[in-house]
Amino acid sequence: MKKNIHPDYHPVVFRDPGADYAFLSRSTITSDKTVEWTDGNTYPVVDVDVSSASHPFYTGRNRVLDAAGRVERFNQRYGRS
Repeated sequence: MKKNIHPDYHPVVFRDPGADYAFLSRSTITSDKTVEWTDGNTYPVVDVDVSSASHPFYTGRNRVLDAAGRVERFNQRYGRS
């Protein structure tokens, strides 16, 4: 790799405050906020809106839309057959 052209790649804590979930990963993102992690070290923390702990797809709380039923209701309502 060429020197001095790549951004700093360091450990960062990503936190989802809505789900009370956090995980430690590596990233080039920076933050002024810090948090003490379970290993005793202090890392920059980035608050995210959605994580695997709060996303409906991963939590199983997603809604399945019945597209066929909606089309049938539309056709009944507006006289199409």
